[in-house]
Amino acid sequence: MKKWLALLATMTMMVSGVGCAGNNTKQPAAETKTEVKTEASAAKEESAPAEKQKIKFAVQADSTPALETLISTFNSTQDKYIVELVEFTNDSGQMHDQLITSLSSGSAEYDVMSLDVVWAGEFAGAGYIEALDMMMDEAGMKITDFNAGSMASGSYQGKQYTLPYFPDLGFLYYRADIVSKEDAAKLDSGSYTYDDLYEMASKYKGQNGTEVGYVFQSKQYEGLTCNVAEFTGGYTDIKAGLETMKKFVTSDFVPKDILNYDEGSTHTSFTEGKSVFARNWPYQYGMIKGDESKVKPDQVGIAPLPKGDVVGGWLLAMNKKSANPEGAWEFMKFIAGKEGQKINSTKGGYLPGVNELLNDEEIKAANELLKFPGFQKALESTVARPVSAEYSKASDAVQVNVHKFLSGSQDLDSAAKAVEEAVK
Repeated sequence: MKKWLALLATMTMMVSGVGCAGNNTKQPAAETKTEVKTEASAAKEESAPAEKQKIKFAVQADSTPALETLISTFNSTQDKYIVELVEFTNDSGQMHDQLITSLSSGSAEYDVMSLDVVWAGEFAGAGYIEALDMMMDEAGMKITDFNAGSMASGSYQGKQYTLPYFPDLGFLYYRADIVSKEDAAKLDSGSYTYDDLYEMASKYKGQNGTEVGYVFQSKQYEGLTCNVAEFTGGYTDIKAGLETMKKFVTSDFVPKDILNYDEGSTHTSFTEGKSVFARNWPYQYGMIKGDESKVKPDQVGIAPLPKGDVVGGWLLAMNKKSANPEGAWEFMKFIAGKEGQKINSTKGGYLPGVNELLNDEEIKAANELLKFPGFQKALESTVARPVSAEYSKASDAVQVNVHKFLSGSQDLDSAAKAVEEAVK
């Protein structure tokens, strides 16, 4: 019996030992298998491209190849970001309302947006867009690198909220076949005053079949706000500017119905050969090049206005609620930078917002106006309309009060005071 118990104990110990040995040998094997699986997964994850972060760009529709080229060029150089377009109608009022509806709800639907120059103060004042000063500083970007009027249009309460997408501007057209070479040189250089222009308009009126000396937009609408900006040097000298406007309006070298003149009336007068001088936008040059214009391009000169040329066009802004501000800023830097602006100018015929590009030969070839020294000067001397959180109200106040003054139903002091209050 003792031998049997001893044998049984010995067998039990052997079975028990086999069990322990089995656990010890299998466990390391299992651990090794787990480690191999983890390394394989890591290698697979490392080799798989990371999903790019989307940047949504809200922008008005573009009939030129410029916008598509901008997006494809940026996307092709990016490992981290990809831009998706959200194209709006070319009805700026409708686009404004849609953006406001989205932004006022706190939506991050759009990361980067194109804004009409007169919207920037409203969007900044409402807290919808991000101030760019620190980002610009870190990127080595200076306000003076860009079109002055565009930058001023996006400056609100001492902070910069926008960069130029593409500027537009008003300037002076004149009949180069009528104006003397001496006067033309003075006009092109920008070294003349409104008094000089007044004298020229009076002197040249009636020559070569013309009927009036000068036409500009003085009807009660947005065009009047633009012209007031130019006569007042960007609303810096309001009273003197209004006095000068009244002097022109009451002269004998403007049409009798000048207070009803808008852009259409202006370009019609000039292209039909009726006026010597005309203040208007770049589109008028396209009409001059058309078959219906009685005045041909070789009869036309272009000059900056004496106290600055009001800026139009579009700006770039970042949604303050953007979930991807770093990517939004990378995209904005590209569009507003030299490469993006050159694409916009050569592919779309738009004016560059970067001053350094004004003498770029490829851009000049794409935009004939840049070949005029006077137009170059105009681009360098742009001024902004009022930058206000309530721009529509400010512009309406300017239009109503200035038109009353020009038509003789309001005195100078009252009009100047009302304008000053509107643009504060």
